[in-house]
Amino acid sequence: MNLRDLPLRVTTGAFILHAGMDKWNGDEARAEGVHKMAATAYPVLEALPSTTFLRLLAAGEIATGAALLSPFVSNAKAGAALTGFSGALLGLYAKTPGMRKPGSVWPTAQGTAISKDVWMLGIGLALMADAWSGRRTRRARARA
Repeated sequence: MNLRDLPLRVTTGAFILHAGMDKWNGDEARAEGVHKMAATAYPVLEALPSTTFLRLLAAGEIATGAALLSPFVSNAKAGAALTGFSGALLGLYAKTPGMRKPGSVWPTAQGTAISKDVWMLGIGLALMADAWSGRRTRRARARA
């Protein structure tokens, strides 16, 4: 991990880790609300009990946050985890009715909370690109 990656990984990792820990002990009402919204976008999730879904979501957030915060996890792996996580959130944004203005990618007031997670996609892609470009640079130096 490079020093320049620290702000990206720490701020994003801490935010996601906190969100996961907050959800871990979520009550039934919260579990039902989050599950209903997710199942609307991803119907396969309907089969899961809402409390199980919330726990799985929390575990995924905790794991993603911890990966970003861990100096032993490469930028490529941490970026891939963040890209996958944020991609799922943006899929939720794209598929949930009422999140976007009709015929547009721009959010409604209801969709703003999820649409702004696009920053996580950018960070995940940046971490992966940094790892990829670093490998190319090291290979070029090794050949020289």
